[in-house]
Order: sequence, then C-alpha cells, then structure tokens
Amino acid sequence: MRTVILAEVEVVATTAERRRLLWLLYFAAVRRITRMGSMQPQLSWPFEGEVFPRDLLAIIQRTVSAGEFPALTVIHDDEGDWLVSDGVHDPNGASASSVLHLQHVVDLDPSLAQLATMPPGYVAWRATASDAWVIEGWTYADD
Repeated sequence: MRTVILAEVEVVATTAERRRLLWLLYFAAVRRITRMGSMQPQLSWPFEGEVFPRDLLAIIQRTVSAGEFPALTVIHDDEGDWLVSDGVHDPNGASASSVLHLQHVVDLDPSLAQLATMPPGYVAWRATASDAWVIEGWTYADD
C-alpha cells in the first residue's frame, strides 16, 4: 500500500493533473472502505433493459447530489460499486460524500443514464457537463 501526503509535497501540475491526483486518492480511500465487498451484492450487471435499477446505491459526492456541481467522473469499479464525483472539490473532507440511490443524480443529470451499460472496471469522465462522456479502463492505484 502506498501513502501520499499532499500537504508536504509541492506538486507542479496542471489543474487537470491535480484533479486526477485528488480523485486517485479519493477512490483509493473508498476502495479501502469497500474492501469487504460490494454494497449491493443482490444486483448484477448488466442491468435489465440497460438502465440503472432504481435501488442501485452509489458513493456520491455531496456537491453532486445537492445539485451544486455536475457529475464529471463516474466509476463502476471491479466489485460492482458506482462512485460519482464533481472532479473539482476535495472529496476527502468530512462528509464530502455519502451513499445514495444513483437515480437521485440521474434525475438531476439525465446524461448519466447512458452510463448504465458501462462495465465494471471502467471510468467515465468529462471536462464539463456539456461534454460527451469519455470511457476508459479503470483500476485503483493500490491494485
């Protein structure tokens, strides 16, 4: 396992690179939390009708669930869990994220519905809410 301390390291990077580093740290922390297995073992992928089940849970950054910022990063991890972030704010703060039904953010941003077919082990990201989703393979930094 790798430990990274941002406060003691001066990193010269673009905004996008800094954002990606924050999310790597965030998702590594989430990975440790969810090591006991998926939050919803009763749901299997692919989803029926290629739509998100209404009772699907996800770890969602509060800025996204409150509608303050759009979802810019969505991960479907290799254990079947879904993670949604704004890609801007530090997700490591106290109460920065919570477990909610994914449908809540799909209702706020219907473009997320097209990600229901994204297989485990992939990430979807975009620079702004009006951009198309880019889907790539994903693994946690500590794997």
